[in-house]
Amino acid sequence: MPTHTRIRPFNTKEAYPEQKLDNDVCMAVRAGNTVYLRGQTAMDLDGNIVGVGDAAAQTENAMACAKVLLEEAGAKLEDVVKIVIYITDRAYREPVYCVVGQWLKGVFPVSTGIIVQGLAKPEYLMEIDIIAEIPSERA
Repeated sequence: MPTHTRIRPFNTKEAYPEQKLDNDVCMAVRAGNTVYLRGQTAMDLDGNIVGVGDAAAQTENAMACAKVLLEEAGAKLEDVVKIVIYITDRAYREPVYCVVGQWLKGVFPVSTGIIVQGLAKPEYLMEIDIIAEIPSERA
């Protein structure tokens, strides 16, 4: 019996046709009670880029996608234990963190913030990496 559930598998050549990639990945993996999400960005679950030029709008999209993916894996936002937030400019810290804070109010995950030179697509201003742990009474 497999212990890993792979949610929404895809190949990177479909998501990034402008790049010469050919990697089999997925949007989420549930390994036991732990859920790992693919970095969430301005790309919605249908592959469209939303919020171009607007870090807060991109973060709203990222968190909405994260909620859906967590639920598909049997988790909830309240199960989030760790986040890593990547931003491409220090000026995006406040708008991005304010949106994340609204979505994770009262959750208290550990958090790391990193300023990076760029992300997978030039339109991306932010990316959030999420790990959740489903409590055993709900697993």
